[in-house]
Amino acid sequence: MSRTPGGATTAVVVGGSTGIGRGVADAWAAHGIETHVFSRSRPTGPGADQLVWHRLDFRDPEQAMEALRTHLPAEASLVCYSAIYFTSRREPFLETDEADWLDQFAINVHGLAWTLKAALPSLRAAAPGLFLHISSEVVYNAGPNRSGYAATKAAASSLIRSVSQEIDADEVAFVEALPAGMVDSPGIRARRSRDFDYSGYMAPAAFAGLAGELARTRGVPYAGRALVVHEDATWSSVTDGLPESQSRPLSRSLR
Repeated sequence: MSRTPGGATTAVVVGGSTGIGRGVADAWAAHGIETHVFSRSRPTGPGADQLVWHRLDFRDPEQAMEALRTHLPAEASLVCYSAIYFTSRREPFLETDEADWLDQFAINVHGLAWTLKAALPSLRAAAPGLFLHISSEVVYNAGPNRSGYAATKAAASSLIRSVSQEIDADEVAFVEALPAGMVDSPGIRARRSRDFDYSGYMAPAAFAGLAGELARTRGVPYAGRALVVHEDATWSSVTDGLPESQSRPLSRSLR
């Protein structure tokens, strides 16, 4: 039997201090929702005072799981996983540093799994709860020099699809969202030159519209779907058209 979504009052964003996660967190807080952010760094800038911050670093499993056990709100009805790790530059698989490889799995995959285990009881009690996973075009496009990122994001997306089939959509609506293009964020800026032009990049705030819609509906109309968010803050289903690949051609020496 379907249930009518009620107003969400408490939300969690893992990886919500910057980037897309911050765009979601700010949107939920702007709707009057008590929003908890779990991340390595404290949120700063406009709107940061509206967020409840908890330090969490998935590269330290014991600390991360203790943070989730201790600080995850018992009545959260909205949870977003946006934590991400990618290397400082794109590089061939054979040149991938072992620590970078392991950190990508620790944050992109294992962190997602631990968050699911910690949050699902609360989301099921909220019925319907929403679990929003921030995905990537690399799940569909892969590409050279992105092996760790592609492998971990594909694994994460597959994990979400598998778990969603174990839980009735009336209890938890699982939704994936991914940007149509590159998003201007501190992580991306760390990989670019100081004079790089970001005018063609999306802003994290482009996710605000979808975040508000998901809060209002608890994600019920979008359960089981992967949605592409566009620069103008609209969104569409990946079944209507995949986002363009952000891969770059192999250099001549690697062909």
